[in-house]
Amino acid sequence: MLLDVQIPVLRGFLTPNEAAEWKQNFSGTAEVGSLLGSLVDGDFEAVLLSHLVLDLLTGDGSCSEDEDIEDYLERQVLLYLTCGTDNNQANRELVVMAVAVACLHMFAQSNWTGPPVSIHIPDLLPLALLSPQTKTLEEVIHSKLLLDGESVYSLVANPFLLLLARVILTKCSFKMDSLQLLPWWTLHYINLHQQILEACSPQLLELARSCMDKVLQSQSLLLEHKNLAIQFHLECVYTCLTYYEYKLAKEHMRKAKELSGLEVNMTGALGKRTHFQQKFLAQLILEVKRKQNQSDQTSDGTSPAPTPLSCLPKDCALGDDTVLDKINLVEPDQYELPNLSGEEQSVILGLCTDFQKNNPVHKLTAEELLAFTSCILSQPKFWAVEVSALCLRTKLEKGKTRCIERAMMQTQAIVDHFEDTKCPVSERLKLFYCCQTPPRWDVQKQLASLLTDLGCISSALLVYEKLQLWEDVVICYERLGQHGKAEEIVRRELKKKETPSLYCLLGDILRDHQYYDRAWELSGQRSARSMRSKALLYLHNKEFKECVDCFELSLKINAMQLGVWFSLGCAYFAIEGYEGAARAFQRCVGLEPDNAEAWNNLATAYIRLKKKEKAFRTLQEALKCNFEHWQIWENFITVCIDIGDFAETIKAYHRLMELRENYKDVEILQILVRAVVENMTDSQGIQAEALRPKLKELLGRITSRHSSESEVWRQYALLCGDGHSTDPEDNEKAQQFLSKAHRCEVQKGGWEKDPALFKEVIQRAVTLGEVTISCGQKKSNPKEALNMFSSTRLSLRSLATKAKQMNTDVTTGQVHAELQDGVAALEQLITELQELSGKLRDQSQ
Repeated sequence: MLLDVQIPVLRGFLTPNEAAEWKQNFSGTAEVGSLLGSLVDGDFEAVLLSHLVLDLLTGDGSCSEDEDIEDYLERQVLLYLTCGTDNNQANRELVVMAVAVACLHMFAQSNWTGPPVSIHIPDLLPLALLSPQTKTLEEVIHSKLLLDGESVYSLVANPFLLLLARVILTKCSFKMDSLQLLPWWTLHYINLHQQILEACSPQLLELARSCMDKVLQSQSLLLEHKNLAIQFHLECVYTCLTYYEYKLAKEHMRKAKELSGLEVNMTGALGKRTHFQQKFLAQLILEVKRKQNQSDQTSDGTSPAPTPLSCLPKDCALGDDTVLDKINLVEPDQYELPNLSGEEQSVILGLCTDFQKNNPVHKLTAEELLAFTSCILSQPKFWAVEVSALCLRTKLEKGKTRCIERAMMQTQAIVDHFEDTKCPVSERLKLFYCCQTPPRWDVQKQLASLLTDLGCISSALLVYEKLQLWEDVVICYERLGQHGKAEEIVRRELKKKETPSLYCLLGDILRDHQYYDRAWELSGQRSARSMRSKALLYLHNKEFKECVDCFELSLKINAMQLGVWFSLGCAYFAIEGYEGAARAFQRCVGLEPDNAEAWNNLATAYIRLKKKEKAFRTLQEALKCNFEHWQIWENFITVCIDIGDFAETIKAYHRLMELRENYKDVEILQILVRAVVENMTDSQGIQAEALRPKLKELLGRITSRHSSESEVWRQYALLCGDGHSTDPEDNEKAQQFLSKAHRCEVQKGGWEKDPALFKEVIQRAVTLGEVTISCGQKKSNPKEALNMFSSTRLSLRSLATKAKQMNTDVTTGQVHAELQDGVAALEQLITELQELSGKLRDQSQ
């Protein structure tokens, strides 16, 4: 019986069959039935103001002096759950569940969906609890909702409702074991609470993991109620994305899509995008189809009925004289969407959000996301889905000159709709928890951001002041050049009420540590923001040791601060604390696995710690995240050569040549050639000789781009046997490469003035002469051999002449001692080449 009640409450409405059973289930308990009926009908105020609930909350009207509001509520709820008989225990649990659900829905109504709530919270509490205190009731509630040092948004409406829901769902749930789906409501609570906090809360993450696991244990229930299962997996997607758990989010998204039976693909279709377009061109659209064995999900009555169009926020037309409101397709029937249910629309929206989170901010990404929003908005049916899609479209369009006016009007329409009473809250809450609709202040903040982009700073300032978003207010004053006004307004607010966040903001403006210290004291040493800001000021002043200490304190309070872990790692690098840097960047990539820069920095820390193998694996992860980042590839190629992974080194060299036109690293080439020539064993236990063809291919590519680099030609010759190979073809290539290396070296200049360098050039020229003679004598074609001998002879003669001209002692007429042997060798080779050339000429006559 309890499950039969929980399912409709969770769904938010009754099917015709359930409505008949509902009356029978509560025929003997009219008061409980009435309470649950009001809940399903969307009359949440009636639930909280019922005598049953007022008696539960107020009790005998007494409370002890040292008892705060949270302790009092916990005591009252537990008292109600434990004082009854076994016969009516189930009903008592249902009443408490109804209170928690009504609180969550009313809190969502107050801050997300609208219309505004008129309930007077003090009416729900005993006078003894409301007697004069050092803090107001609202301040006490805000302090109770503060988690992991992250404060609650100051203008959140009716926070008491969230606190009461939290007490029931987290502190009293152990007394309601018979309510199988209670963890699902706890997940709803977590999503709402997280959205009113400044940053992610590790406490809520742990609770979310526990709740998801508990719901997943009810596999039979999820299989039986497919539409609810889709909603659950979608809610898990948003929860996981909030806490940077992207892999788990993808898994839940896959399950939701699988259950929906939808096939969603990006495709191209011929169409027109502008009024004056003459030809039909390929346009990016979203193709949505149901699988063949999939039936319409609305047929069984368990999917919510669409909201009347008149109750939904207005979808503003573009009204541009050039761009069409929507793409005009050649064959619209071919890409016509099926009649989508609420769950199916939510799945498409979830896919859109997942795509956005896993792709870079780019024009192409924006176009793909607009294809998703166009698809959803083509069938306006549900308030939460519609608002989410409209808000996303507005964000995507704000950078387009032809769309910014529509973006402004659309945001204003959504803001105004919050006050509109035509659409009942029961309609607005359909699919609300599986869409992550933005809270009303976020939409208003988006409006202010649009005003700022249009240059209307003063208008944006008014919106930010109304929302008490003081950080944005300060930024606006800075943009207006009114630096003194920023400080003045923060000090004015501090006179009204001292808060840690305001002191932090004053510290940001004046760059003064004393205000962060005051915020730290005021928060009872629980403000992660104050230590974070203090650390950033130390970082700016290059006081790295103090910076590290403050970051560590901030992270001790809240370990889910992604940016702080990254900055901490950088600070550790500055003080050469590589163990600390590695730990910081490990946490960073744990929170955001696709952060290529963090992976790269982690690898750098491992390199400094001489942990090359770890650095290698870490850089592989970095390259998965960003394949275009040449600095990461440079680190990767260095680590590859260090650990002896020659195959990966060759691949990395190719990639760097693609990314950087003039990339060249002779030292790495020398190591690779030596490894292959000496047939070394690489890190995988493979003989390097096997890489000879690939290395030849790489050197061929390098020499085509850097044809004037003598050392590269020498390494190419060495790879071909340096004239001592058993393969005549390789010997001939080696001779050609040595000849090119000699020409490049001689043309470079500067070596003639340094006897040591001159000697090296002569030695290499002698090697060239010897290889030429060896190779030429084996050639079957005399003409080719003659050309080879003549070319080398001319090169050697030119070098010998230059040696005599520049390094001859005037008094003795002799070549300087350090070059005598080399010049003599050159002259001997020249004579030998001349003789061989003469013989070949005689043979050809």
